[in-house]
Amino acid sequence: MTTPFPAADGLVRVYPADAPDGTGLVWAHGGAFAFGDLDMPESDWVSRRLAARGTTVVSVDYRLAPVPEGFREDMAARPGQHYPAGSDDMITAWRWTRDHAQEFGIVPEALAIGGTSAGGNLAAGAALRLAGSGESPALVVLAYPTLLAVQPAPDAALRAALDANPDADRFGPASVLSMYENYLGGPVDGAPLAAVPGLAEAADLTDFPPTLMINGDIDELRVSGELFARTLAAAGRDVDVVTEPGTQHGHLNRPDEPAATRSLERIAARLAQLSPTLSEGIS
Repeated sequence: MTTPFPAADGLVRVYPADAPDGTGLVWAHGGAFAFGDLDMPESDWVSRRLAARGTTVVSVDYRLAPVPEGFREDMAARPGQHYPAGSDDMITAWRWTRDHAQEFGIVPEALAIGGTSAGGNLAAGAALRLAGSGESPALVVLAYPTLLAVQPAPDAALRAALDANPDADRFGPASVLSMYENYLGGPVDGAPLAAVPGLAEAADLTDFPPTLMINGDIDELRVSGELFARTLAAAGRDVDVVTEPGTQHGHLNRPDEPAATRSLERIAARLAQLSPTLSEGIS
C-alpha cells in the first residue's frame, strides 16, 4: 500500500487506494468525543484494509472535547474544544476531500462519510448538515455509533445479555449523558441535531443519504443506532442495519477478532457498490 500521509494542515491522514476504484471515505475514529487518535485500529487498521480494496480513505484528526474530570492530570492538561469543533472539522475534511478528489482517483459521486462510536455521531451529524446540498455524501457508514444523549432502555434480551457480560455493560444512562454534556460543554437540552442525531424525526431526514449501520451485539449504544435507523426507514430512506453477532462495543479496535474482519468486509462490499469502475464490470 502507498504510504499514508498527512494533509489539510494536519487535519487528515490520507490512505491512497492501491488500485483506486473511484470510491472514497472520510472516516472518524471513536473515543467518547474526548479520546482516540488516528493510530487506533478502528482508524488505521480499517483505513489500510479499505485502501487495499480500492477505496481511498481520509481519516480525520478532529478536535477532541476536553478530558473529563477524574482522568490523569497530564491528560486533563490537554486543551479540548466543545461542539461544534469536531463537527466543523468533519465538514472541513469533507470539503477538502471533495476539492482534492481527482488527485486521489475519487469520483465525487462515490464519496462516503463514516465513523465509529463517537466518530459515527460526527459522521451522522455532518451528513445532516450536508444533506440536501450538492455536497451530500453518497453513503453514510456508521459502526456502533452513539447517537443519543438520553437513550431508551434496552429491551429484555439485551438487558439480560449485558447483565451476563459485565465487561460489556459500560454505557448506562449516566455515563452516556455525562459524555454528551462534556462534548457539548453544558446541558443536552436544546442541543442541535448535528450533535445528537438520534433526536431527528422523519421530517428531518428526508434528504439523508443511504446508510450502512453495523452495531455491536452486546452493546447498549446500539439502542440509539436502532432508533435512528427506524426513523430513517420511516422517512423512506435507504438504510441497512446489521448487528454483528457476538460483539461488544468497539470490535473494529480488536482486529484479531473474526468479527472485525466480517464488519470490514461488509463496509468494503457496500463501498464497492458505489464504484463506477466496478459497476461497469471492470476490475
